[in-house]
Amino acid sequence: QVHMIESGGGLVQPGGSLRLSCTTSGRSISPFAMGWFRQAPGKEREFVAAISRSTNITTYADSVKGRFTISRDNAKNTMYLQINSLKPEDTAVYYCNSGAATYYLQTMDAGQLGPWGQGTQVTVSS
Repeated sequence: QVHMIESGGGLVQPGGSLRLSCTTSGRSISPFAMGWFRQAPGKEREFVAAISRSTNITTYADSVKGRFTISRDNAKNTMYLQINSLKPEDTAVYYCNSGAATYYLQTMDAGQLGPWGQGTQVTVSS
């Protein structure tokens, strides 16, 4: 069974940075597009960023463009999210997932996504 494993979250001050990591147990990430999502308290889970299998296509939510950078290292079976210039509104649990294409991740097509992991908490506060 596939498990998504997110890490790297924490408590940071506004303007700070974090690098989140995502790996999987039970399956390689190489054949799949990968994405990051987040869920803030009291809100629905939302798309953050996605990256294609070959890394040459990335897509971001408007709210994070220019601050977040998604990347992947298939040899390490790991995907990353570099988060800079953090804002209080970035506070959320961050999740990763996989899909056949970045389109399915961007649209959060439930029928095309893998299982959800536990996520990693990012809290931005002074």
